[in-house]
Amino acid sequence: MYDREQNNGIIDRLFEQIEFDREPSGLYDPLRYMIEIGGKRIRPKVCLLTYSLFSDKIDDTILSPCEALEVFHTFTLIHDDIMDRSPLRRGMPTVWKKWSEDHAILSGDVMLIDSYKRISKAPSKRHSEVMQVFSATAAEVCEGQQYDMDFESEKSVPMADYNKMIGLKTAVLIACSAKIGAIVANASEEICAAIYNYGYELGMAFQIADDYLDAYGDEKVFGKPIGGDIINAKKSWLTVRALEKTADKEGFLEAFESKAETPEEMTAKIATVKNLYDELGVADDARAEIVRFTDRALDAVSGIGLDAYQLAALKEFADTLVGRAK
Repeated sequence: MYDREQNNGIIDRLFEQIEFDREPSGLYDPLRYMIEIGGKRIRPKVCLLTYSLFSDKIDDTILSPCEALEVFHTFTLIHDDIMDRSPLRRGMPTVWKKWSEDHAILSGDVMLIDSYKRISKAPSKRHSEVMQVFSATAAEVCEGQQYDMDFESEKSVPMADYNKMIGLKTAVLIACSAKIGAIVANASEEICAAIYNYGYELGMAFQIADDYLDAYGDEKVFGKPIGGDIINAKKSWLTVRALEKTADKEGFLEAFESKAETPEEMTAKIATVKNLYDELGVADDARAEIVRFTDRALDAVSGIGLDAYQLAALKEFADTLVGRAK
């Protein structure tokens, strides 16, 4: 079994070598750009991790699915940034801002197609299982994005509905990535199912941590402007929780939905809404929920026959993923 540093090194080298060398440049330059500006590579890393729990043979049968998962995730980011009107991604201009919306839509489409070309290189023995979970997940991610857009027109959203949305938009792809690694390594059906659940619960923890860090993180570490959800009045776990707890929903929504167009207005709005979060104890609630979902992830893989080293590797990955917000 490879350790975390070895797995990370394999993934880093993999994406240093990946190429989109076709023309026209207007279609493929955005793909090259998105891969070059990098990211945490969470999905290929968890895929390789769960694979390496059961196999030390690293070849194209696992590396191509790892590529596919990151390429698919990047496709969703390109399109999400258009819908969210996000100007920055990982501290760099988003594709629609750097090129145009039309470029971003078309480049995202070809990235989706490319992800299917790469996932199709999964080993023939487990090919149908890999394709089934990947395709089901691709549809679920789109469902999650639709719910996210639907919520924009709602004054408030029940926490159960919000959790369903982030489960589809974020958690299922991390779960899919974890399961594909186990499938390709020929793990048993029971273990693959448990590892999917591990990835799902960890994905929930990760998204809540992302929501938390959007308000309370360090911009240099977070990779995009702090307070973006607040400025854009985009519902997050913090907002949903605040509306559950506040006795003055109208007052909260008035502050949250106020316009912030100048830098001074943006700074003031972020400060005002964060003060309301603090008064309601929302930040503490978010951190507690991150811990709860992380514990559920580790519970999912206990008692299924994994040894101490395998369990330790899964715990280390979980701690690394969400530790910045706990």
